Amino acid sequence: MLLESIKMSWDNIIHNKLRSFLTMLGIVIGVASIIALITIVQGAKNSISDQVNALGVNKVLINAMGTPLKQGLSQDDMRNIAKIDNISGISPTISGKSGIVFNNKVMKNVIVQGKNEVYFNTDSTLLKSGRTINSLDSESQNHVAMLGSNIVSTLFYGVDPIGKELTMNGTTYTIIGILKASSGFSTGSNNNTVIIPYTTALRSLGVKNITNLDVFLEDTKIADDTVTAIKGVLNPAFNYKDNAYTIFNMGDMIDTFQSMMSMMSLLLAGIAAISLVVGGIGIMNMMLVSITERTTEIGLRKALGATPNTIQLQFIIEAIFLSIFGGVIGLILGSLIAYVAATLIGIGFSVSLATISLAVGFSAVVGIVFGYMPARKASRLNPIDALRSL
Repeated sequence: MLLESIKMSWDNIIHNKLRSFLTMLGIVIGVASIIALITIVQGAKNSISDQVNALGVNKVLINAMGTPLKQGLSQDDMRNIAKIDNISGISPTISGKSGIVFNNKVMKNVIVQGKNEVYFNTDSTLLKSGRTINSLDSESQNHVAMLGSNIVSTLFYGVDPIGKELTMNGTTYTIIGILKASSGFSTGSNNNTVIIPYTTALRSLGVKNITNLDVFLEDTKIADDTVTAIKGVLNPAFNYKDNAYTIFNMGDMIDTFQSMMSMMSLLLAGIAAISLVVGGIGIMNMMLVSITERTTEIGLRKALGATPNTIQLQFIIEAIFLSIFGGVIGLILGSLIAYVAATLIGIGFSVSLATISLAVGFSAVVGIVFGYMPARKASRLNPIDALRSL
């Protein structure tokens, strides 16, 4: 009996190809929307998360604006912070802009940053070639520089810049390293940056104090205690003035970001699911029309002994077929759209099993739910009334 119902449902779908396609269209659009939106958002989330995580979940950022009496952090302040338990290293950042010159080629308003060896020791992916700034460079205030990829391509096209010299603020710097190019989603791109020792930057950029400091933790589980200890150093340093500094725990920021992205994924999936509901209504509407057209067929089957349950099963199977076929087509279409979008945007592409199960499973449920009412109506037709249409 079940095989007969499946065969009759399939024959009806095949004999009414255009109507079946139009019935499936809503499901196709709904499933494709869910697959494409969730996959694209997940790819973007993973790409951005990788970049945010690269900033370090074990890092605390200090921005010391200071007070009218004390601008930024002094060397003594940094030494006191470095002595706190659970701190593996500190990395100050000095920022400014300057023009640079190489072989009469000039780049104006180039970003110049002062860093120390800790910045590079905590992220081995920063260096493309050459060497990084070391502790000796910082202690001796050496005139050495590392260049971003865009600066290399502009000033040193076809030339290996390692060992070459450039001029900045009237001072000659020896190029010791090339920075790896950052991706399009990078939250801290160095592509247009020149990095020099922070002690050298303090003098060459005319900066007296340090306003930005990265503090690296040994154990993130006690990050809150470490932040409290840092405040214990900064409060007396700034005479307990309010708004003299801010502290950002990167671990907390990353957790918040991931929570927001998950909520966005659910929101977009909910919006796309509306298309599936609309598609389900389309299935119900087309099947009601189909029942009206097949009143005679239903009457004959009942007259020949078909039970209401058999009639109902046939129409439910037909609705499930339409939903599943629509779901499979939507899955392929949505994956294709997501792949093209991911390639154009420059993010990773990966369709998860959970996303596939959600989309196809939801489409099957839609077929059962919205196919039940027409199927029940068909099973309740009076065979005598149905045969009157002959």
